[in-house]
Amino acid sequence: MECLKKPIWNKYTREELKQFLIEKPEEGIRKAVLEKWDAVAKPMDGMGRFETLTAQLGAITGTDKIDLSRKAVLIMCADNGIVDEKVSQSGQEVTLAVAKAMGKQQSSVGRMAAVIGADTIPVDIGINSKEMIPGVLNRKIRCGTRNFRKEPAMTEEETMHAIAVGIDLVGSCKRKDYKILATGEMGIGNTTTSSAIAAAVLQCEVSKVTGKGAGLSDEGLYHKKQIIEEAIKKYDLYHADALKILQTVGGLDIAGLVGVCIGGAVFHVPVVLDGVISMVAALLAEKILPGTKSYLLPSHKGKEPAVEVLMKALDMEPVIDGKLALGEGTGAVMLFSLLDMALGIYYDRTTFSDIQIEQYRRFQ
Repeated sequence: MECLKKPIWNKYTREELKQFLIEKPEEGIRKAVLEKWDAVAKPMDGMGRFETLTAQLGAITGTDKIDLSRKAVLIMCADNGIVDEKVSQSGQEVTLAVAKAMGKQQSSVGRMAAVIGADTIPVDIGINSKEMIPGVLNRKIRCGTRNFRKEPAMTEEETMHAIAVGIDLVGSCKRKDYKILATGEMGIGNTTTSSAIAAAVLQCEVSKVTGKGAGLSDEGLYHKKQIIEEAIKKYDLYHADALKILQTVGGLDIAGLVGVCIGGAVFHVPVVLDGVISMVAALLAEKILPGTKSYLLPSHKGKEPAVEVLMKALDMEPVIDGKLALGEGTGAVMLFSLLDMALGIYYDRTTFSDIQIEQYRRFQ
């Protein structure tokens, strides 16, 4: 599937990546945001998770004047060689077709983002085509990964290139004054790659983290699990580190999203996770650079069985439980709109003095 002899994008070595400094979010700001919530005329903790989520946004950005006026979804699009093993109902041509729709803002995430004024930035990081796609950012590393049943999906150099793409895109968005980002992806076969990574990193049974993806039959699911179990045993992945696992059974889309997660932590830009694919990327990012997860916000609990295990490993709790399985970043965009509504109360708040009643007190 290789169609580029020499990728032109930036890269880091393993050693250079490990040198990135991940600072802790500002706890003083987190406390200040929570105190402002307590001054709103409502029951104590009446806005529930949205009080702690907005406090996290303040801690990440370093100010209690939270500004989410400029939003974007970074959508990593790539193909996976493991599709050759019939682990998906669809073929790789679907990745290209959906990416073309994304470039025209006609896919599901584009339609949803337009409603709330968010931008979508689809990225060709590894689609199996030499075609230049209008409206899609070209950051192609190669035309899809290799079939990991036969050989590792990526070389170490390709993996590091893809991570660098994600980090650099966050830096670019920061310079363009985007205040919050979300993760999205498109790539046929990526529930197989994400399940393989989850099982290997968490050292758990493959059946615990593997689902039907876009609609496999029971027989297809059994085959998918067999392929993943075989790869974990072949490459001894229960004893490999996060980068080796990513390189061996991962995808360019996931590697790019690892970079987006790390970039969020490096540049102090909050990143909203979407479904299982981006949760796997978040787990890898946290394993590679501990502390990264403090800059990530969960959005929804999807249908894939890995979600619950991944959220526990990340110590996160999804906000939306809508049984979503669409991908593209759609669940993360839904959280964008909910955060906007919560901030509407945070900024245009009615205080206890406004309605002439005594403020509730917080007892320790």
